[in-house]
Amino acid sequence: MTLARRLVAEGVGTALLLAVVVGSGIMAERLAGGNVAIALLANTIATGAGLVALILMFGTISGAHFNPVVTLSEAWQKNLPAADVLPYVAVQIAGAFAGVAAAHAMFDEPLYVASEHVRTGAAQWWSECVATFGLLGVIIGCSRSRPGITPFAVAAYITAAYWFTASTSFANPAVTLARAASNTFAGIRPADAPGFILAQLVGAIAATLLFTWLYPAAPRGATVGGTVAPSDFTERRSTH
Repeated sequence: MTLARRLVAEGVGTALLLAVVVGSGIMAERLAGGNVAIALLANTIATGAGLVALILMFGTISGAHFNPVVTLSEAWQKNLPAADVLPYVAVQIAGAFAGVAAAHAMFDEPLYVASEHVRTGAAQWWSECVATFGLLGVIIGCSRSRPGITPFAVAAYITAAYWFTASTSFANPAVTLARAASNTFAGIRPADAPGFILAQLVGAIAATLLFTWLYPAAPRGATVGGTVAPSDFTERRSTH
């Protein structure tokens, strides 16, 4: 697949992801009548459903990262050429801002407005570290053991993480930057974005170190789930 096609897929996919996240947040807030729990539930369902669809749509083209820390982790694992990292991250960020503008336009909001939604403090930063750690763990673990279920596992994890983290699981620097330009239910105050991004990077590093050790890269000639070599089965049969 050419780099141009992969970059377009990453940009469009990230834009659609942000349109889902921000657009569903606006719709949920407008319809929930002040019930924040109902609004968050609606935002969560839409995000999880949209995410699985987008990964299935673009996964075979670009890998469907839609996330700079996923791209950095993939490059670390040598699944992506180092030279592709900056172009991937650039189109992810550009796509994220385009997605915010698209969502705002659909709901007759200004295209970009600095968010006033305060999200800061140790609990929020730790939540982002945990959320990103788990996301990278799901991606690495599933892609190296049962790659066919990875889109569903990622979407399921993000759906859960909306609720078990205090930050509602941004887990994505491009998403964080773009949501800082949305003064809506999904927004984050620009001053709070650096703390989130630093926590996300820490979580991604920790997860990549741990889960690449737990799930070794597939050896040449691997046949089962991408992780088990034929010799492993020979050794097992010889012990019985």
